Amino acid sequence: MKLYFSIIAVVAALLFQSCDKFLELEPASEGIAVTNTSSDSTYYKSASEVEAALAGVYADFKNEYYQLDYFVNGDAQSDDAYAGGDNPSNFQIDDYKLDATNSNVSRDWAYLYATIGKANTVINNVSSVSDPALSADRKSEIIGEASFIRAFMYFQLVQLWGDVPLQLTEVKTISANNLDAIYAIIFPARNAQADVYRQIIADLETALARVRTTAPHKGFATKGAANALLAKVYATQQPHDWSKVSAHCDAVIAGGYSLLPDYDQLWNNQNENSAEAIFEINYNGGITDGNWGTKIFRGLDWKKFNLPSNDLVQAFEAAGDTKRKNASIVFQDVSGKWSDQHWPQTHYPFINKYRNFNEGSNQNYIFIRLADILLLKAEALNELGDQAGAATLVNQIRTRVNLANTTATTQADMRLAIEKERRLELAFEGLRWFDLKRTDRASVVMAAAVGANNENLGYNLTPNRLVWPIPQAELDKNTKLTQNDGY
Repeated sequence: MKLYFSIIAVVAALLFQSCDKFLELEPASEGIAVTNTSSDSTYYKSASEVEAALAGVYADFKNEYYQLDYFVNGDAQSDDAYAGGDNPSNFQIDDYKLDATNSNVSRDWAYLYATIGKANTVINNVSSVSDPALSADRKSEIIGEASFIRAFMYFQLVQLWGDVPLQLTEVKTISANNLDAIYAIIFPARNAQADVYRQIIADLETALARVRTTAPHKGFATKGAANALLAKVYATQQPHDWSKVSAHCDAVIAGGYSLLPDYDQLWNNQNENSAEAIFEINYNGGITDGNWGTKIFRGLDWKKFNLPSNDLVQAFEAAGDTKRKNASIVFQDVSGKWSDQHWPQTHYPFINKYRNFNEGSNQNYIFIRLADILLLKAEALNELGDQAGAATLVNQIRTRVNLANTTATTQADMRLAIEKERRLELAFEGLRWFDLKRTDRASVVMAAAVGANNENLGYNLTPNRLVWPIPQAELDKNTKLTQNDGY
C-alpha cells in the first residue's frame, strides 16, 4: 500500500502542476511520458495533434543540451578547447574532476531522457490515430523520424554514462493492478551498454526503412541521416563492426551528398542546408527561434566558453593548415575585458565556425556532414586492411584545403593520420572527445596535451573518468540505479 500511495502521490502532484495532455514524469531517472489516465485510450485525436507532437520532439534539438552542452561535452572535454568562461561545472568537465552533483551532468541527463519520453509517446501512440488526414504512409514516416531522434538521444547517453536505463514505454493508466509494471517503468535499473546499442541500432533500422530520402531541409530525419548515424554507432560500440561502418558510409556517399568546394563556405552563413550537410538544425532567428548558443562561444561582452586550445592551434600550424585554422579560429584583442591563463589578452582566440552571434541569431548547427562520413569510411577501410583506399579518402578531404596527400602507408600510421585529419576538419563540432574515446586514445592524447610554451598541462584522465557519474539526484530518487566506479 505504501508503494501504491507513493506512485499515486507523485502522479497526482504532477497532474496538479500541469494541464498538458502528457507530462514528463521525472521522479526517478528520466522523462517518462504519462498520458492522462481516463478510460479513453486514444491519445492523439487528429493528424494535427500528431504532427505537433513530432515537432515538439524535433524542437528539443534547440534546447540547452544541443545549443551549448553538446559542444562543451565534445570539445572542452578534449584537447581542442579549454572550458573558458566562469562556470565551475564546466571547469570540472575540462579538468576531469566531475562529481555526481555537477549541474551540467544533472541537466544533460534530464534533457536527454525528457526527449526520449516525448519520442516514446509519439512512437507508441501514432498508429492508433483514426483521422483520415493522417495516412498510413505518414504514420510510418512519423514512427521512423521519432525512432531516429530516440536513437540520437540514446547515443549521447551511452557515450557519456555507459550503462543507462532503457525507457521505451510510457505510463498510461494507474491502478492497483498495474503497480508493479508502473514501478519498473518509473524506477528502472541501468541496462548494459550492449543492450543500449542494440536498441539504438533497432531504432535506426526502423528509421532507415520508414523515413524519406529527402526533406524540406536538412533538419529532418532522412535515410542519409539514419545511415550516417548507424555508421557512427557501429564505429563506437565494442567490438567495432568495420564492415557495417563501411557499408553505411557507402550508402551515405551514394546518397547525393558532396563536399562544398571551399571549406569556409560551411561557416559563412550563405550555404545553409548545403549538399555537404546530412543533419543540420535550422534556426529562423529572432526571439522565438534564435540560436542563443552562438553567443556563448563568441563576442566581447563577457568571457566566452570553449576557448580554443594552444594544442589545437599548434596542430593546425604544424600541418600548415591555414584554411581550416582561419575558418575555425579567430583572434581578437580583449585587453581590459578579461584575462586567461592560457592566452594573452592581445591575441585571444574564439571559435569562428559560429559567426552569427547576435541576439536572436539564425546560425544553423551542422551535426552530421559528409566530410565526417568520408573520414569514417577511411577509418573503416584502414581497419579492414585497405590503406590505399583510406588514403584516397583522406586526400579528398586534404585537397579541399590545399594540403598535400598523406604520407601514411601502414595501418598504424594511417590511424594517426585519420585521427589528425578528423581533428582539424571537425574542430568545434562536438566530436573530438568521442573520437578519442571510441579509438581508446583519450588517455594517451590528453596526457600529451601542451600549453602555450609546450608545457605539459598535466591532465589526469584515469579510466573511470571516461564516463560521467550518474547524477546524485537520480540516485537519491531511484534505488535501482548504481553509480559508476570512481565517483
